[in-house]
Amino acid sequence: MVATSFVGALVYAIAAVFAIQLLFQLNCQLLLIKGLLTNQPEPNRLQLKKVQSSSPVTILVGNTDNQEEPAMADASPRTDISTDVDTDDKNQRSDRGALVPVASDSSDRSKDKTDQKSLRRLAQNREAARKSRLRKKAYVQQLESSRLKLTQLEQELQRARQQGIFISSSGDQAHSMSGNGAMQFDAEYARWLEEQNRQINELRAAVNSHAGDTELRMIVDGVMAHYDEIFRLKGVAAKADVFHLLSGMWKTPAERCFLWLGGFRSSELLKLLVSQLEPLTEQQLLGITNLQESSQQAEDALSQGMEALQQSLAETLSTGSQNSSGSSGNVANYMGQMAMAMGKLGTLEGFIRQADNLRQQTLQQMHRILTTRQSARALLAIHDYFSRLRALSSLWLARPRD
Repeated sequence: MVATSFVGALVYAIAAVFAIQLLFQLNCQLLLIKGLLTNQPEPNRLQLKKVQSSSPVTILVGNTDNQEEPAMADASPRTDISTDVDTDDKNQRSDRGALVPVASDSSDRSKDKTDQKSLRRLAQNREAARKSRLRKKAYVQQLESSRLKLTQLEQELQRARQQGIFISSSGDQAHSMSGNGAMQFDAEYARWLEEQNRQINELRAAVNSHAGDTELRMIVDGVMAHYDEIFRLKGVAAKADVFHLLSGMWKTPAERCFLWLGGFRSSELLKLLVSQLEPLTEQQLLGITNLQESSQQAEDALSQGMEALQQSLAETLSTGSQNSSGSSGNVANYMGQMAMAMGKLGTLEGFIRQADNLRQQTLQQMHRILTTRQSARALLAIHDYFSRLRALSSLWLARPRD
């Protein structure tokens, strides 16, 4: 009985030991599994950054209940890296593709600028060539005209020699040929002067009687139109005998003392009128001052042109004197020299016409600046000034001579 109980206790003890060992092994396995589960990393957050975007793309990879989770976790980074590489390659290719149009645009712009410069240069060259052709054509025409004139003069000289006619050096024959035009102008100027005296007397009477503006305006307009008539007569006379107008022989001696290109200086006349037209408004005074300055500038330009013409004419006449041999000389060179001098003398008519245009425009502009009564006073002052010069000439010619 005791032995049986001892054997049962031993069996029970052995079973207990096996049970304890089994429980220990089970606990160890559980601890191992728990440790593996505890050491498993937290869910991975993988970011994919695009090259041309600032916002990251986040991929969440969490734990799953199946045993394929480590393999998936291991495979996901490789997938992310491959995606980034592909994105970078694509972005680089797109950047290179975007740079190509920029370079192309810059090259196109530079090419357009070069083309525009070339077109402008070609246009300038064409214009220069056109002007050169025109100058050459005008020069050739001038040479041809001079040649024809020279041929004509040579023929006339030859005919004169054959007929035994000699050219007078005094020029009396030429003066007699143009004397009719000068005498005709002197007669027309005398008639013009008589009509001006009549109109001025009528204007003076209207001013002294304080006539109305309408009547006074009609008389002033008549006097202004009469001035236009003398400028027309001088234009006709300049074509007939420009030297007669330029010398001022149709004027009295005192008037010739102040003569400038066949007439009076507009700027000097305006200086005389300013003191006699007071009071003037500020606007009128400014207008008269500007008119005087512009007239002075135009007169200076014409005077310089006349000086240049005289110098050129003197050089032309003195060029062939050294080449002449004896009294006969070179007839062809002499006639060519005279033809050039004749061409330069032809410009004198232009200077007289420009000077008269300046005087006429100055009178008209003065009439626009002033009122009707001021214009009447100005015309009276101009007439009185020249009347005094004519009276001074008469006194000078009638002075006693010892």
